[in-house]
Amino acid sequence: MPDIVTSSRVVPSGAGPIEVRWAEITDRGRRRENNQDAVLSAFPLFVVADGMGGHIGGEIASSRTVERLADVVQAGEVSAAAIEAALERAVGDIASHADTTDDGTGTTVTGVWLDLTGDEPTWVTLNIGDSRVYLFRDGALAQVTTDHSVVQELIAAGRLSPEEAENHPYGNVITRAVGPSDGVVPDYVRLEVVDGDRFVVCSDGLTKELTDYGILHFLLQHADPAEAVAAMLEAALENGGRDNVSIIVVSASRPSADEDTATVEISSPTAG
Repeated sequence: MPDIVTSSRVVPSGAGPIEVRWAEITDRGRRRENNQDAVLSAFPLFVVADGMGGHIGGEIASSRTVERLADVVQAGEVSAAAIEAALERAVGDIASHADTTDDGTGTTVTGVWLDLTGDEPTWVTLNIGDSRVYLFRDGALAQVTTDHSVVQELIAAGRLSPEEAENHPYGNVITRAVGPSDGVVPDYVRLEVVDGDRFVVCSDGLTKELTDYGILHFLLQHADPAEAVAAMLEAALENGGRDNVSIIVVSASRPSADEDTATVEISSPTAG
């Protein structure tokens, strides 16, 4: 199993400190020659990008998109405007690269960030494509993002059931991506910070192999983010591993007032 990268941060807020813990993992899977996924876990932004196009075109598209988003974190201002500007720069990077001449070259990008600009922190999800963000809250799992895919449009129109969609021949056809066109803007959803929340950010290499119930099962079994991503990856590979698999699990809690509330960050790769 590849390394699991884990980290944590405690941030102050008017309603009390918020402890954020996360773990990330990405794997080539069992049938792909290379890994065209890219991940970014750089507080306060957590993103998965799933590249497509050509032998290495998708890998370039996803990596350049994640690098541009990493620049946003480095600059210290994560916002919708900054993210959209970074994605515009990524489109230019992809278009100008010698190995991304395929018209189908591009990447999904999905994730969540902790918005610290308001009076109280809030979560904001972003999405382009069919990678997903799930929210685990009060023992239940909900998909926060909406897939930009032909199958999802058919479901929304009532022409296809979710069960029929699982094996639909157009299951891999997405309707929005970073790279093929200019001016691609993510969908956003803003959520309050609730003690005990956990987010799963993943490429479709996970959701092809695990149902929502399967993801929920592993979150219920493993409170620790590193243990959860390891268990989900192992199950995805055992179920076929037909695609690259990338998973980030982010948890949020509010430590009690008598606990140490200093801002901390711990990073460590954990061998699987």
